[in-house]
Amino acid sequence: MIGRVVPETVARAEAFDDALPGLPDPRELALLRGQPEAIVRRFAAARSCAHRCLDQLALPQVPLLRTPDGGPKWPPGVVGSITHCAGYRGAVAARAGLWAALGVDAEPALPLPTGVLDLVTTAPERHMVAELSRRSPQVPWDRLLFSAKESVYKAWHPATGRWIGTLAIEVTLTADGLITALVRPERTQPPRGRRRSAVTATGDGVPRATGGAYPYRGRWHTAGGLLLTAVAVPGLGTVGRTDARPTARLSV
Repeated sequence: MIGRVVPETVARAEAFDDALPGLPDPRELALLRGQPEAIVRRFAAARSCAHRCLDQLALPQVPLLRTPDGGPKWPPGVVGSITHCAGYRGAVAARAGLWAALGVDAEPALPLPTGVLDLVTTAPERHMVAELSRRSPQVPWDRLLFSAKESVYKAWHPATGRWIGTLAIEVTLTADGLITALVRPERTQPPRGRRRSAVTATGDGVPRATGGAYPYRGRWHTAGGLLLTAVAVPGLGTVGRTDARPTARLSV
């Protein structure tokens, strides 16, 4: 499933349960000391997917600990993203010279709780959701839109160290599986009391801004009661390659 939303040159791995061939490094499990077993197993299964990605990249195995902001700490020269939801765990990774930033998100294929859509979307996005829902009611477009924003944030934040709210991310979805998004960071301010990010970021993983907005592109797919979205920011080794461009795929 995850292969439907990331370019062929991105390492990917997924699991639909928590049955593990082997537990992650004990230092990783120590991050969850005292947590319920279900949470530990979910974490371990997702980290196991990330390690499989490192294997695909022919990289040595190192513990995937946490950044000061709580995200996965990938080895130097690697970008990646991890996701999990009920019934699904997945990860993607790539060498930073090929892809500058990655974001992936999985969600159950269910509508958002009542009232949430109005909190996380703009009026044009709600109009888009209404129109797509009219044409393809079998897809929970509101949840899919939320997932796309999550994927963009997962690519944006490690590269910038800057928190942004959902209203700073404008998403356009197409019925044939494409995602385009614009990040307008000036539209959001950290909530009162939120600490400044502890991430030291170079900004290398941020796409070049156009008119003050940062463009992201990706794909979405739905199957088996799940939604999956992903975005990828090209690195210097990817710019101009035709096999790196998102292509439309029937996803409903």
